[in-house]
Amino acid sequence: MQENTTQIRVYRYRLYPTKPQEVAMFETLRLTRTLYNAGLEQRREAYRKHGKTLSAYDQQRELTALKAECPEFSGVYSHVLQDVFDRLDKAYKAFFSRVKKGAKRAGFPRFKPAQRWDSFKFKQCWDNKKNDWTACGRPVDDGQRISIPKIGNVKIKLHRPLEGKPKSLQIVHDCGQWFAVYACEVPKAPLPATGSSVGLDLGTTWFAVTSDGEFIENPRHLGNSLKKLRVQQRTVARRKKGGNRRRKAVQQVAKTHRKVRRQRLDFQHKTARRLVNEHDVIAHENLQVGNMAQSNLARSILDAGWAGFLFQLSSKAESAGRRVIAVDPRYTSQKCHACGHTGKENRVNQATFRCVQCGHTANADHNAAKNILGRAVPSGVNGSGVSHAVA
Repeated sequence: MQENTTQIRVYRYRLYPTKPQEVAMFETLRLTRTLYNAGLEQRREAYRKHGKTLSAYDQQRELTALKAECPEFSGVYSHVLQDVFDRLDKAYKAFFSRVKKGAKRAGFPRFKPAQRWDSFKFKQCWDNKKNDWTACGRPVDDGQRISIPKIGNVKIKLHRPLEGKPKSLQIVHDCGQWFAVYACEVPKAPLPATGSSVGLDLGTTWFAVTSDGEFIENPRHLGNSLKKLRVQQRTVARRKKGGNRRRKAVQQVAKTHRKVRRQRLDFQHKTARRLVNEHDVIAHENLQVGNMAQSNLARSILDAGWAGFLFQLSSKAESAGRRVIAVDPRYTSQKCHACGHTGKENRVNQATFRCVQCGHTANADHNAAKNILGRAVPSGVNGSGVSHAVA
């Protein structure tokens, strides 16, 4: 089996459309949302009346007739309209997948209100035959603008180079700002071996503790913004529903959440990048974050952003030729790394581990991180938790 030497990487850039261009973008959002809702209604009626299941291809074939009947849809690029039905098809497949797994709340696809429809997508930006850009997303004016069909040349801030072959372009509206999101196929760039392996114990007191004794601070981005959010949300509660003042207050809350989201993502990227640069093998617990977030520590767990961090870690490791191993988390916090004795009584408290059999004392998270690495690379760690070269 041939190894894949490329991967998909996403690049996000800020757009600065003119007033007419922004009007065209909002109109595209409105029309694509209308088409999505109409497509959903068509699928429901086809199944209810005729027992027939429509596919994305069935609905895409009707686009020519739709444009003849409703000329306003001619102002939207054809690939954008096709992608609407692809998104609807994806929603249906996800629903049936959840049903098959026996989920209590499978979540049948719903009609989209305006506040839940904030993007449209151009499916093809690169012509493989010509080995050149298509009309979608091509940089023009020395990279100062990009070409967006049916909208025009929109000003863009290319704060870093666009690498690889662009596969698709998504235009996203986020709290009053517009972004161009490119999905590019880029070659993997393996890093030289370091001969080091490390285990990670994720937590809420510390974001992570490594097997070599590093304690990574938990930035608590949401926790630091809670006071501001409380004030803003009280303001929303006092505003009259449907009024402009309430809409503006809601937008302020959304902007605060956006800042928290960006801070968390920045921290995840930087932490994951440093770990991947320093270690060949990174082991962590195979955590079911969704289930854990239903406990009384839900806000702290979600604020830490473990799932997003582990996704960034695995993505960067794949590109760099590193290994990320998820191990069984059971008893990692109760097992003594020195002698192997396992028992609840070993945990003195949340922070301290003391083995009742051999007397070994350590920070509880540090001991757990050594156990995690030991499960991932049994031959690569000795009794002191020192990392060895991994073949």
